[in-house]
Amino acid sequence: MTTVSSEANESIDYSIVIPVFFNEGTLKKTYHTLRNKVIARNQDKNSEVIFVDDGSGDGSLAELMQLKEEYPEENIKIIKFTRNFGQVSAIRAGYQLAKGKCMINISADLQDPPELINQMLDHFYKNNYEVVVCSRSSRDEPFLKRKTSRLFYGIIKKLSFSNMPVGGFDYVLISNKVKKIILDRPEANPFWQGQILWPGYEIKFIPYKRSKREVGKSRWTFSKKVKYLIDGVMSYSYLPLRLISIVGMLLALGGFLYALIIFFAKIFGGIPAVGWAPLMIVILILSGIQMLMLGVIGEYLWRTLDQVRNRPPYIIEKIYD
Repeated sequence: MTTVSSEANESIDYSIVIPVFFNEGTLKKTYHTLRNKVIARNQDKNSEVIFVDDGSGDGSLAELMQLKEEYPEENIKIIKFTRNFGQVSAIRAGYQLAKGKCMINISADLQDPPELINQMLDHFYKNNYEVVVCSRSSRDEPFLKRKTSRLFYGIIKKLSFSNMPVGGFDYVLISNKVKKIILDRPEANPFWQGQILWPGYEIKFIPYKRSKREVGKSRWTFSKKVKYLIDGVMSYSYLPLRLISIVGMLLALGGFLYALIIFFAKIFGGIPAVGWAPLMIVILILSGIQMLMLGVIGEYLWRTLDQVRNRPPYIIEKIYD
């Protein structure tokens, strides 16, 4: 088993970053699996495992501390946030602390098979890929969750990134070069997958089937998914603003043509005395479209304000190193 002391951090070959949020009961199993299926099979490489406790309200931190006590000679690091800042912030904090030549992030619930890391490392070290993505070809999850996920990434693929896998991805290896690009360009509302795809490096995709979660339940709520989808579209696509311009031009053209119809009808006496219903329909439709347009503009303005505020994406309470 490869062990690395804190003094040897400069020679670390790969860092494994694991966001933790209400994962009590699975963390020891996750580490033991990584230890047996990854670290033990890469004896020629030094490693570190970084857990980021993203404000878990259960016993996740206590379980992680038990791991450090159980393996005091192994390179386990724990970052504790003051509160929940989100999965992307947890990954970013792990990248910030990581000292490996490449970084691999994996979920804490073993839905992603850890043994794929061996292939990822081979593609990085032997084939010189800067990015290796494990893309979900299928998921052992409920029907509705599979369909909403496919719809989510389908929209992103259509509007923002043509190379986005249909099933999406969370399980990825990036080089130090890509890490620097991500960390040097902080975003207030980042779309993390987009930050990896945007630089344009050639990507090696490894398809796999995502397993069912065995312990606990997902905290990735519908509202979080919707917000993340909006982040992905508005961060890398001008389509919403272009649609506003197109709809505005079409409405202006339609209004001009209808004004001509009314004008000639007035001249030839063809305007009926009644007209409350169509008038109200036009007013309500136009008002709804205007409010929708204002909402889209408001989303862009809010994100601009959030970026200008330059608040830290997370606050670390303590690092156990």
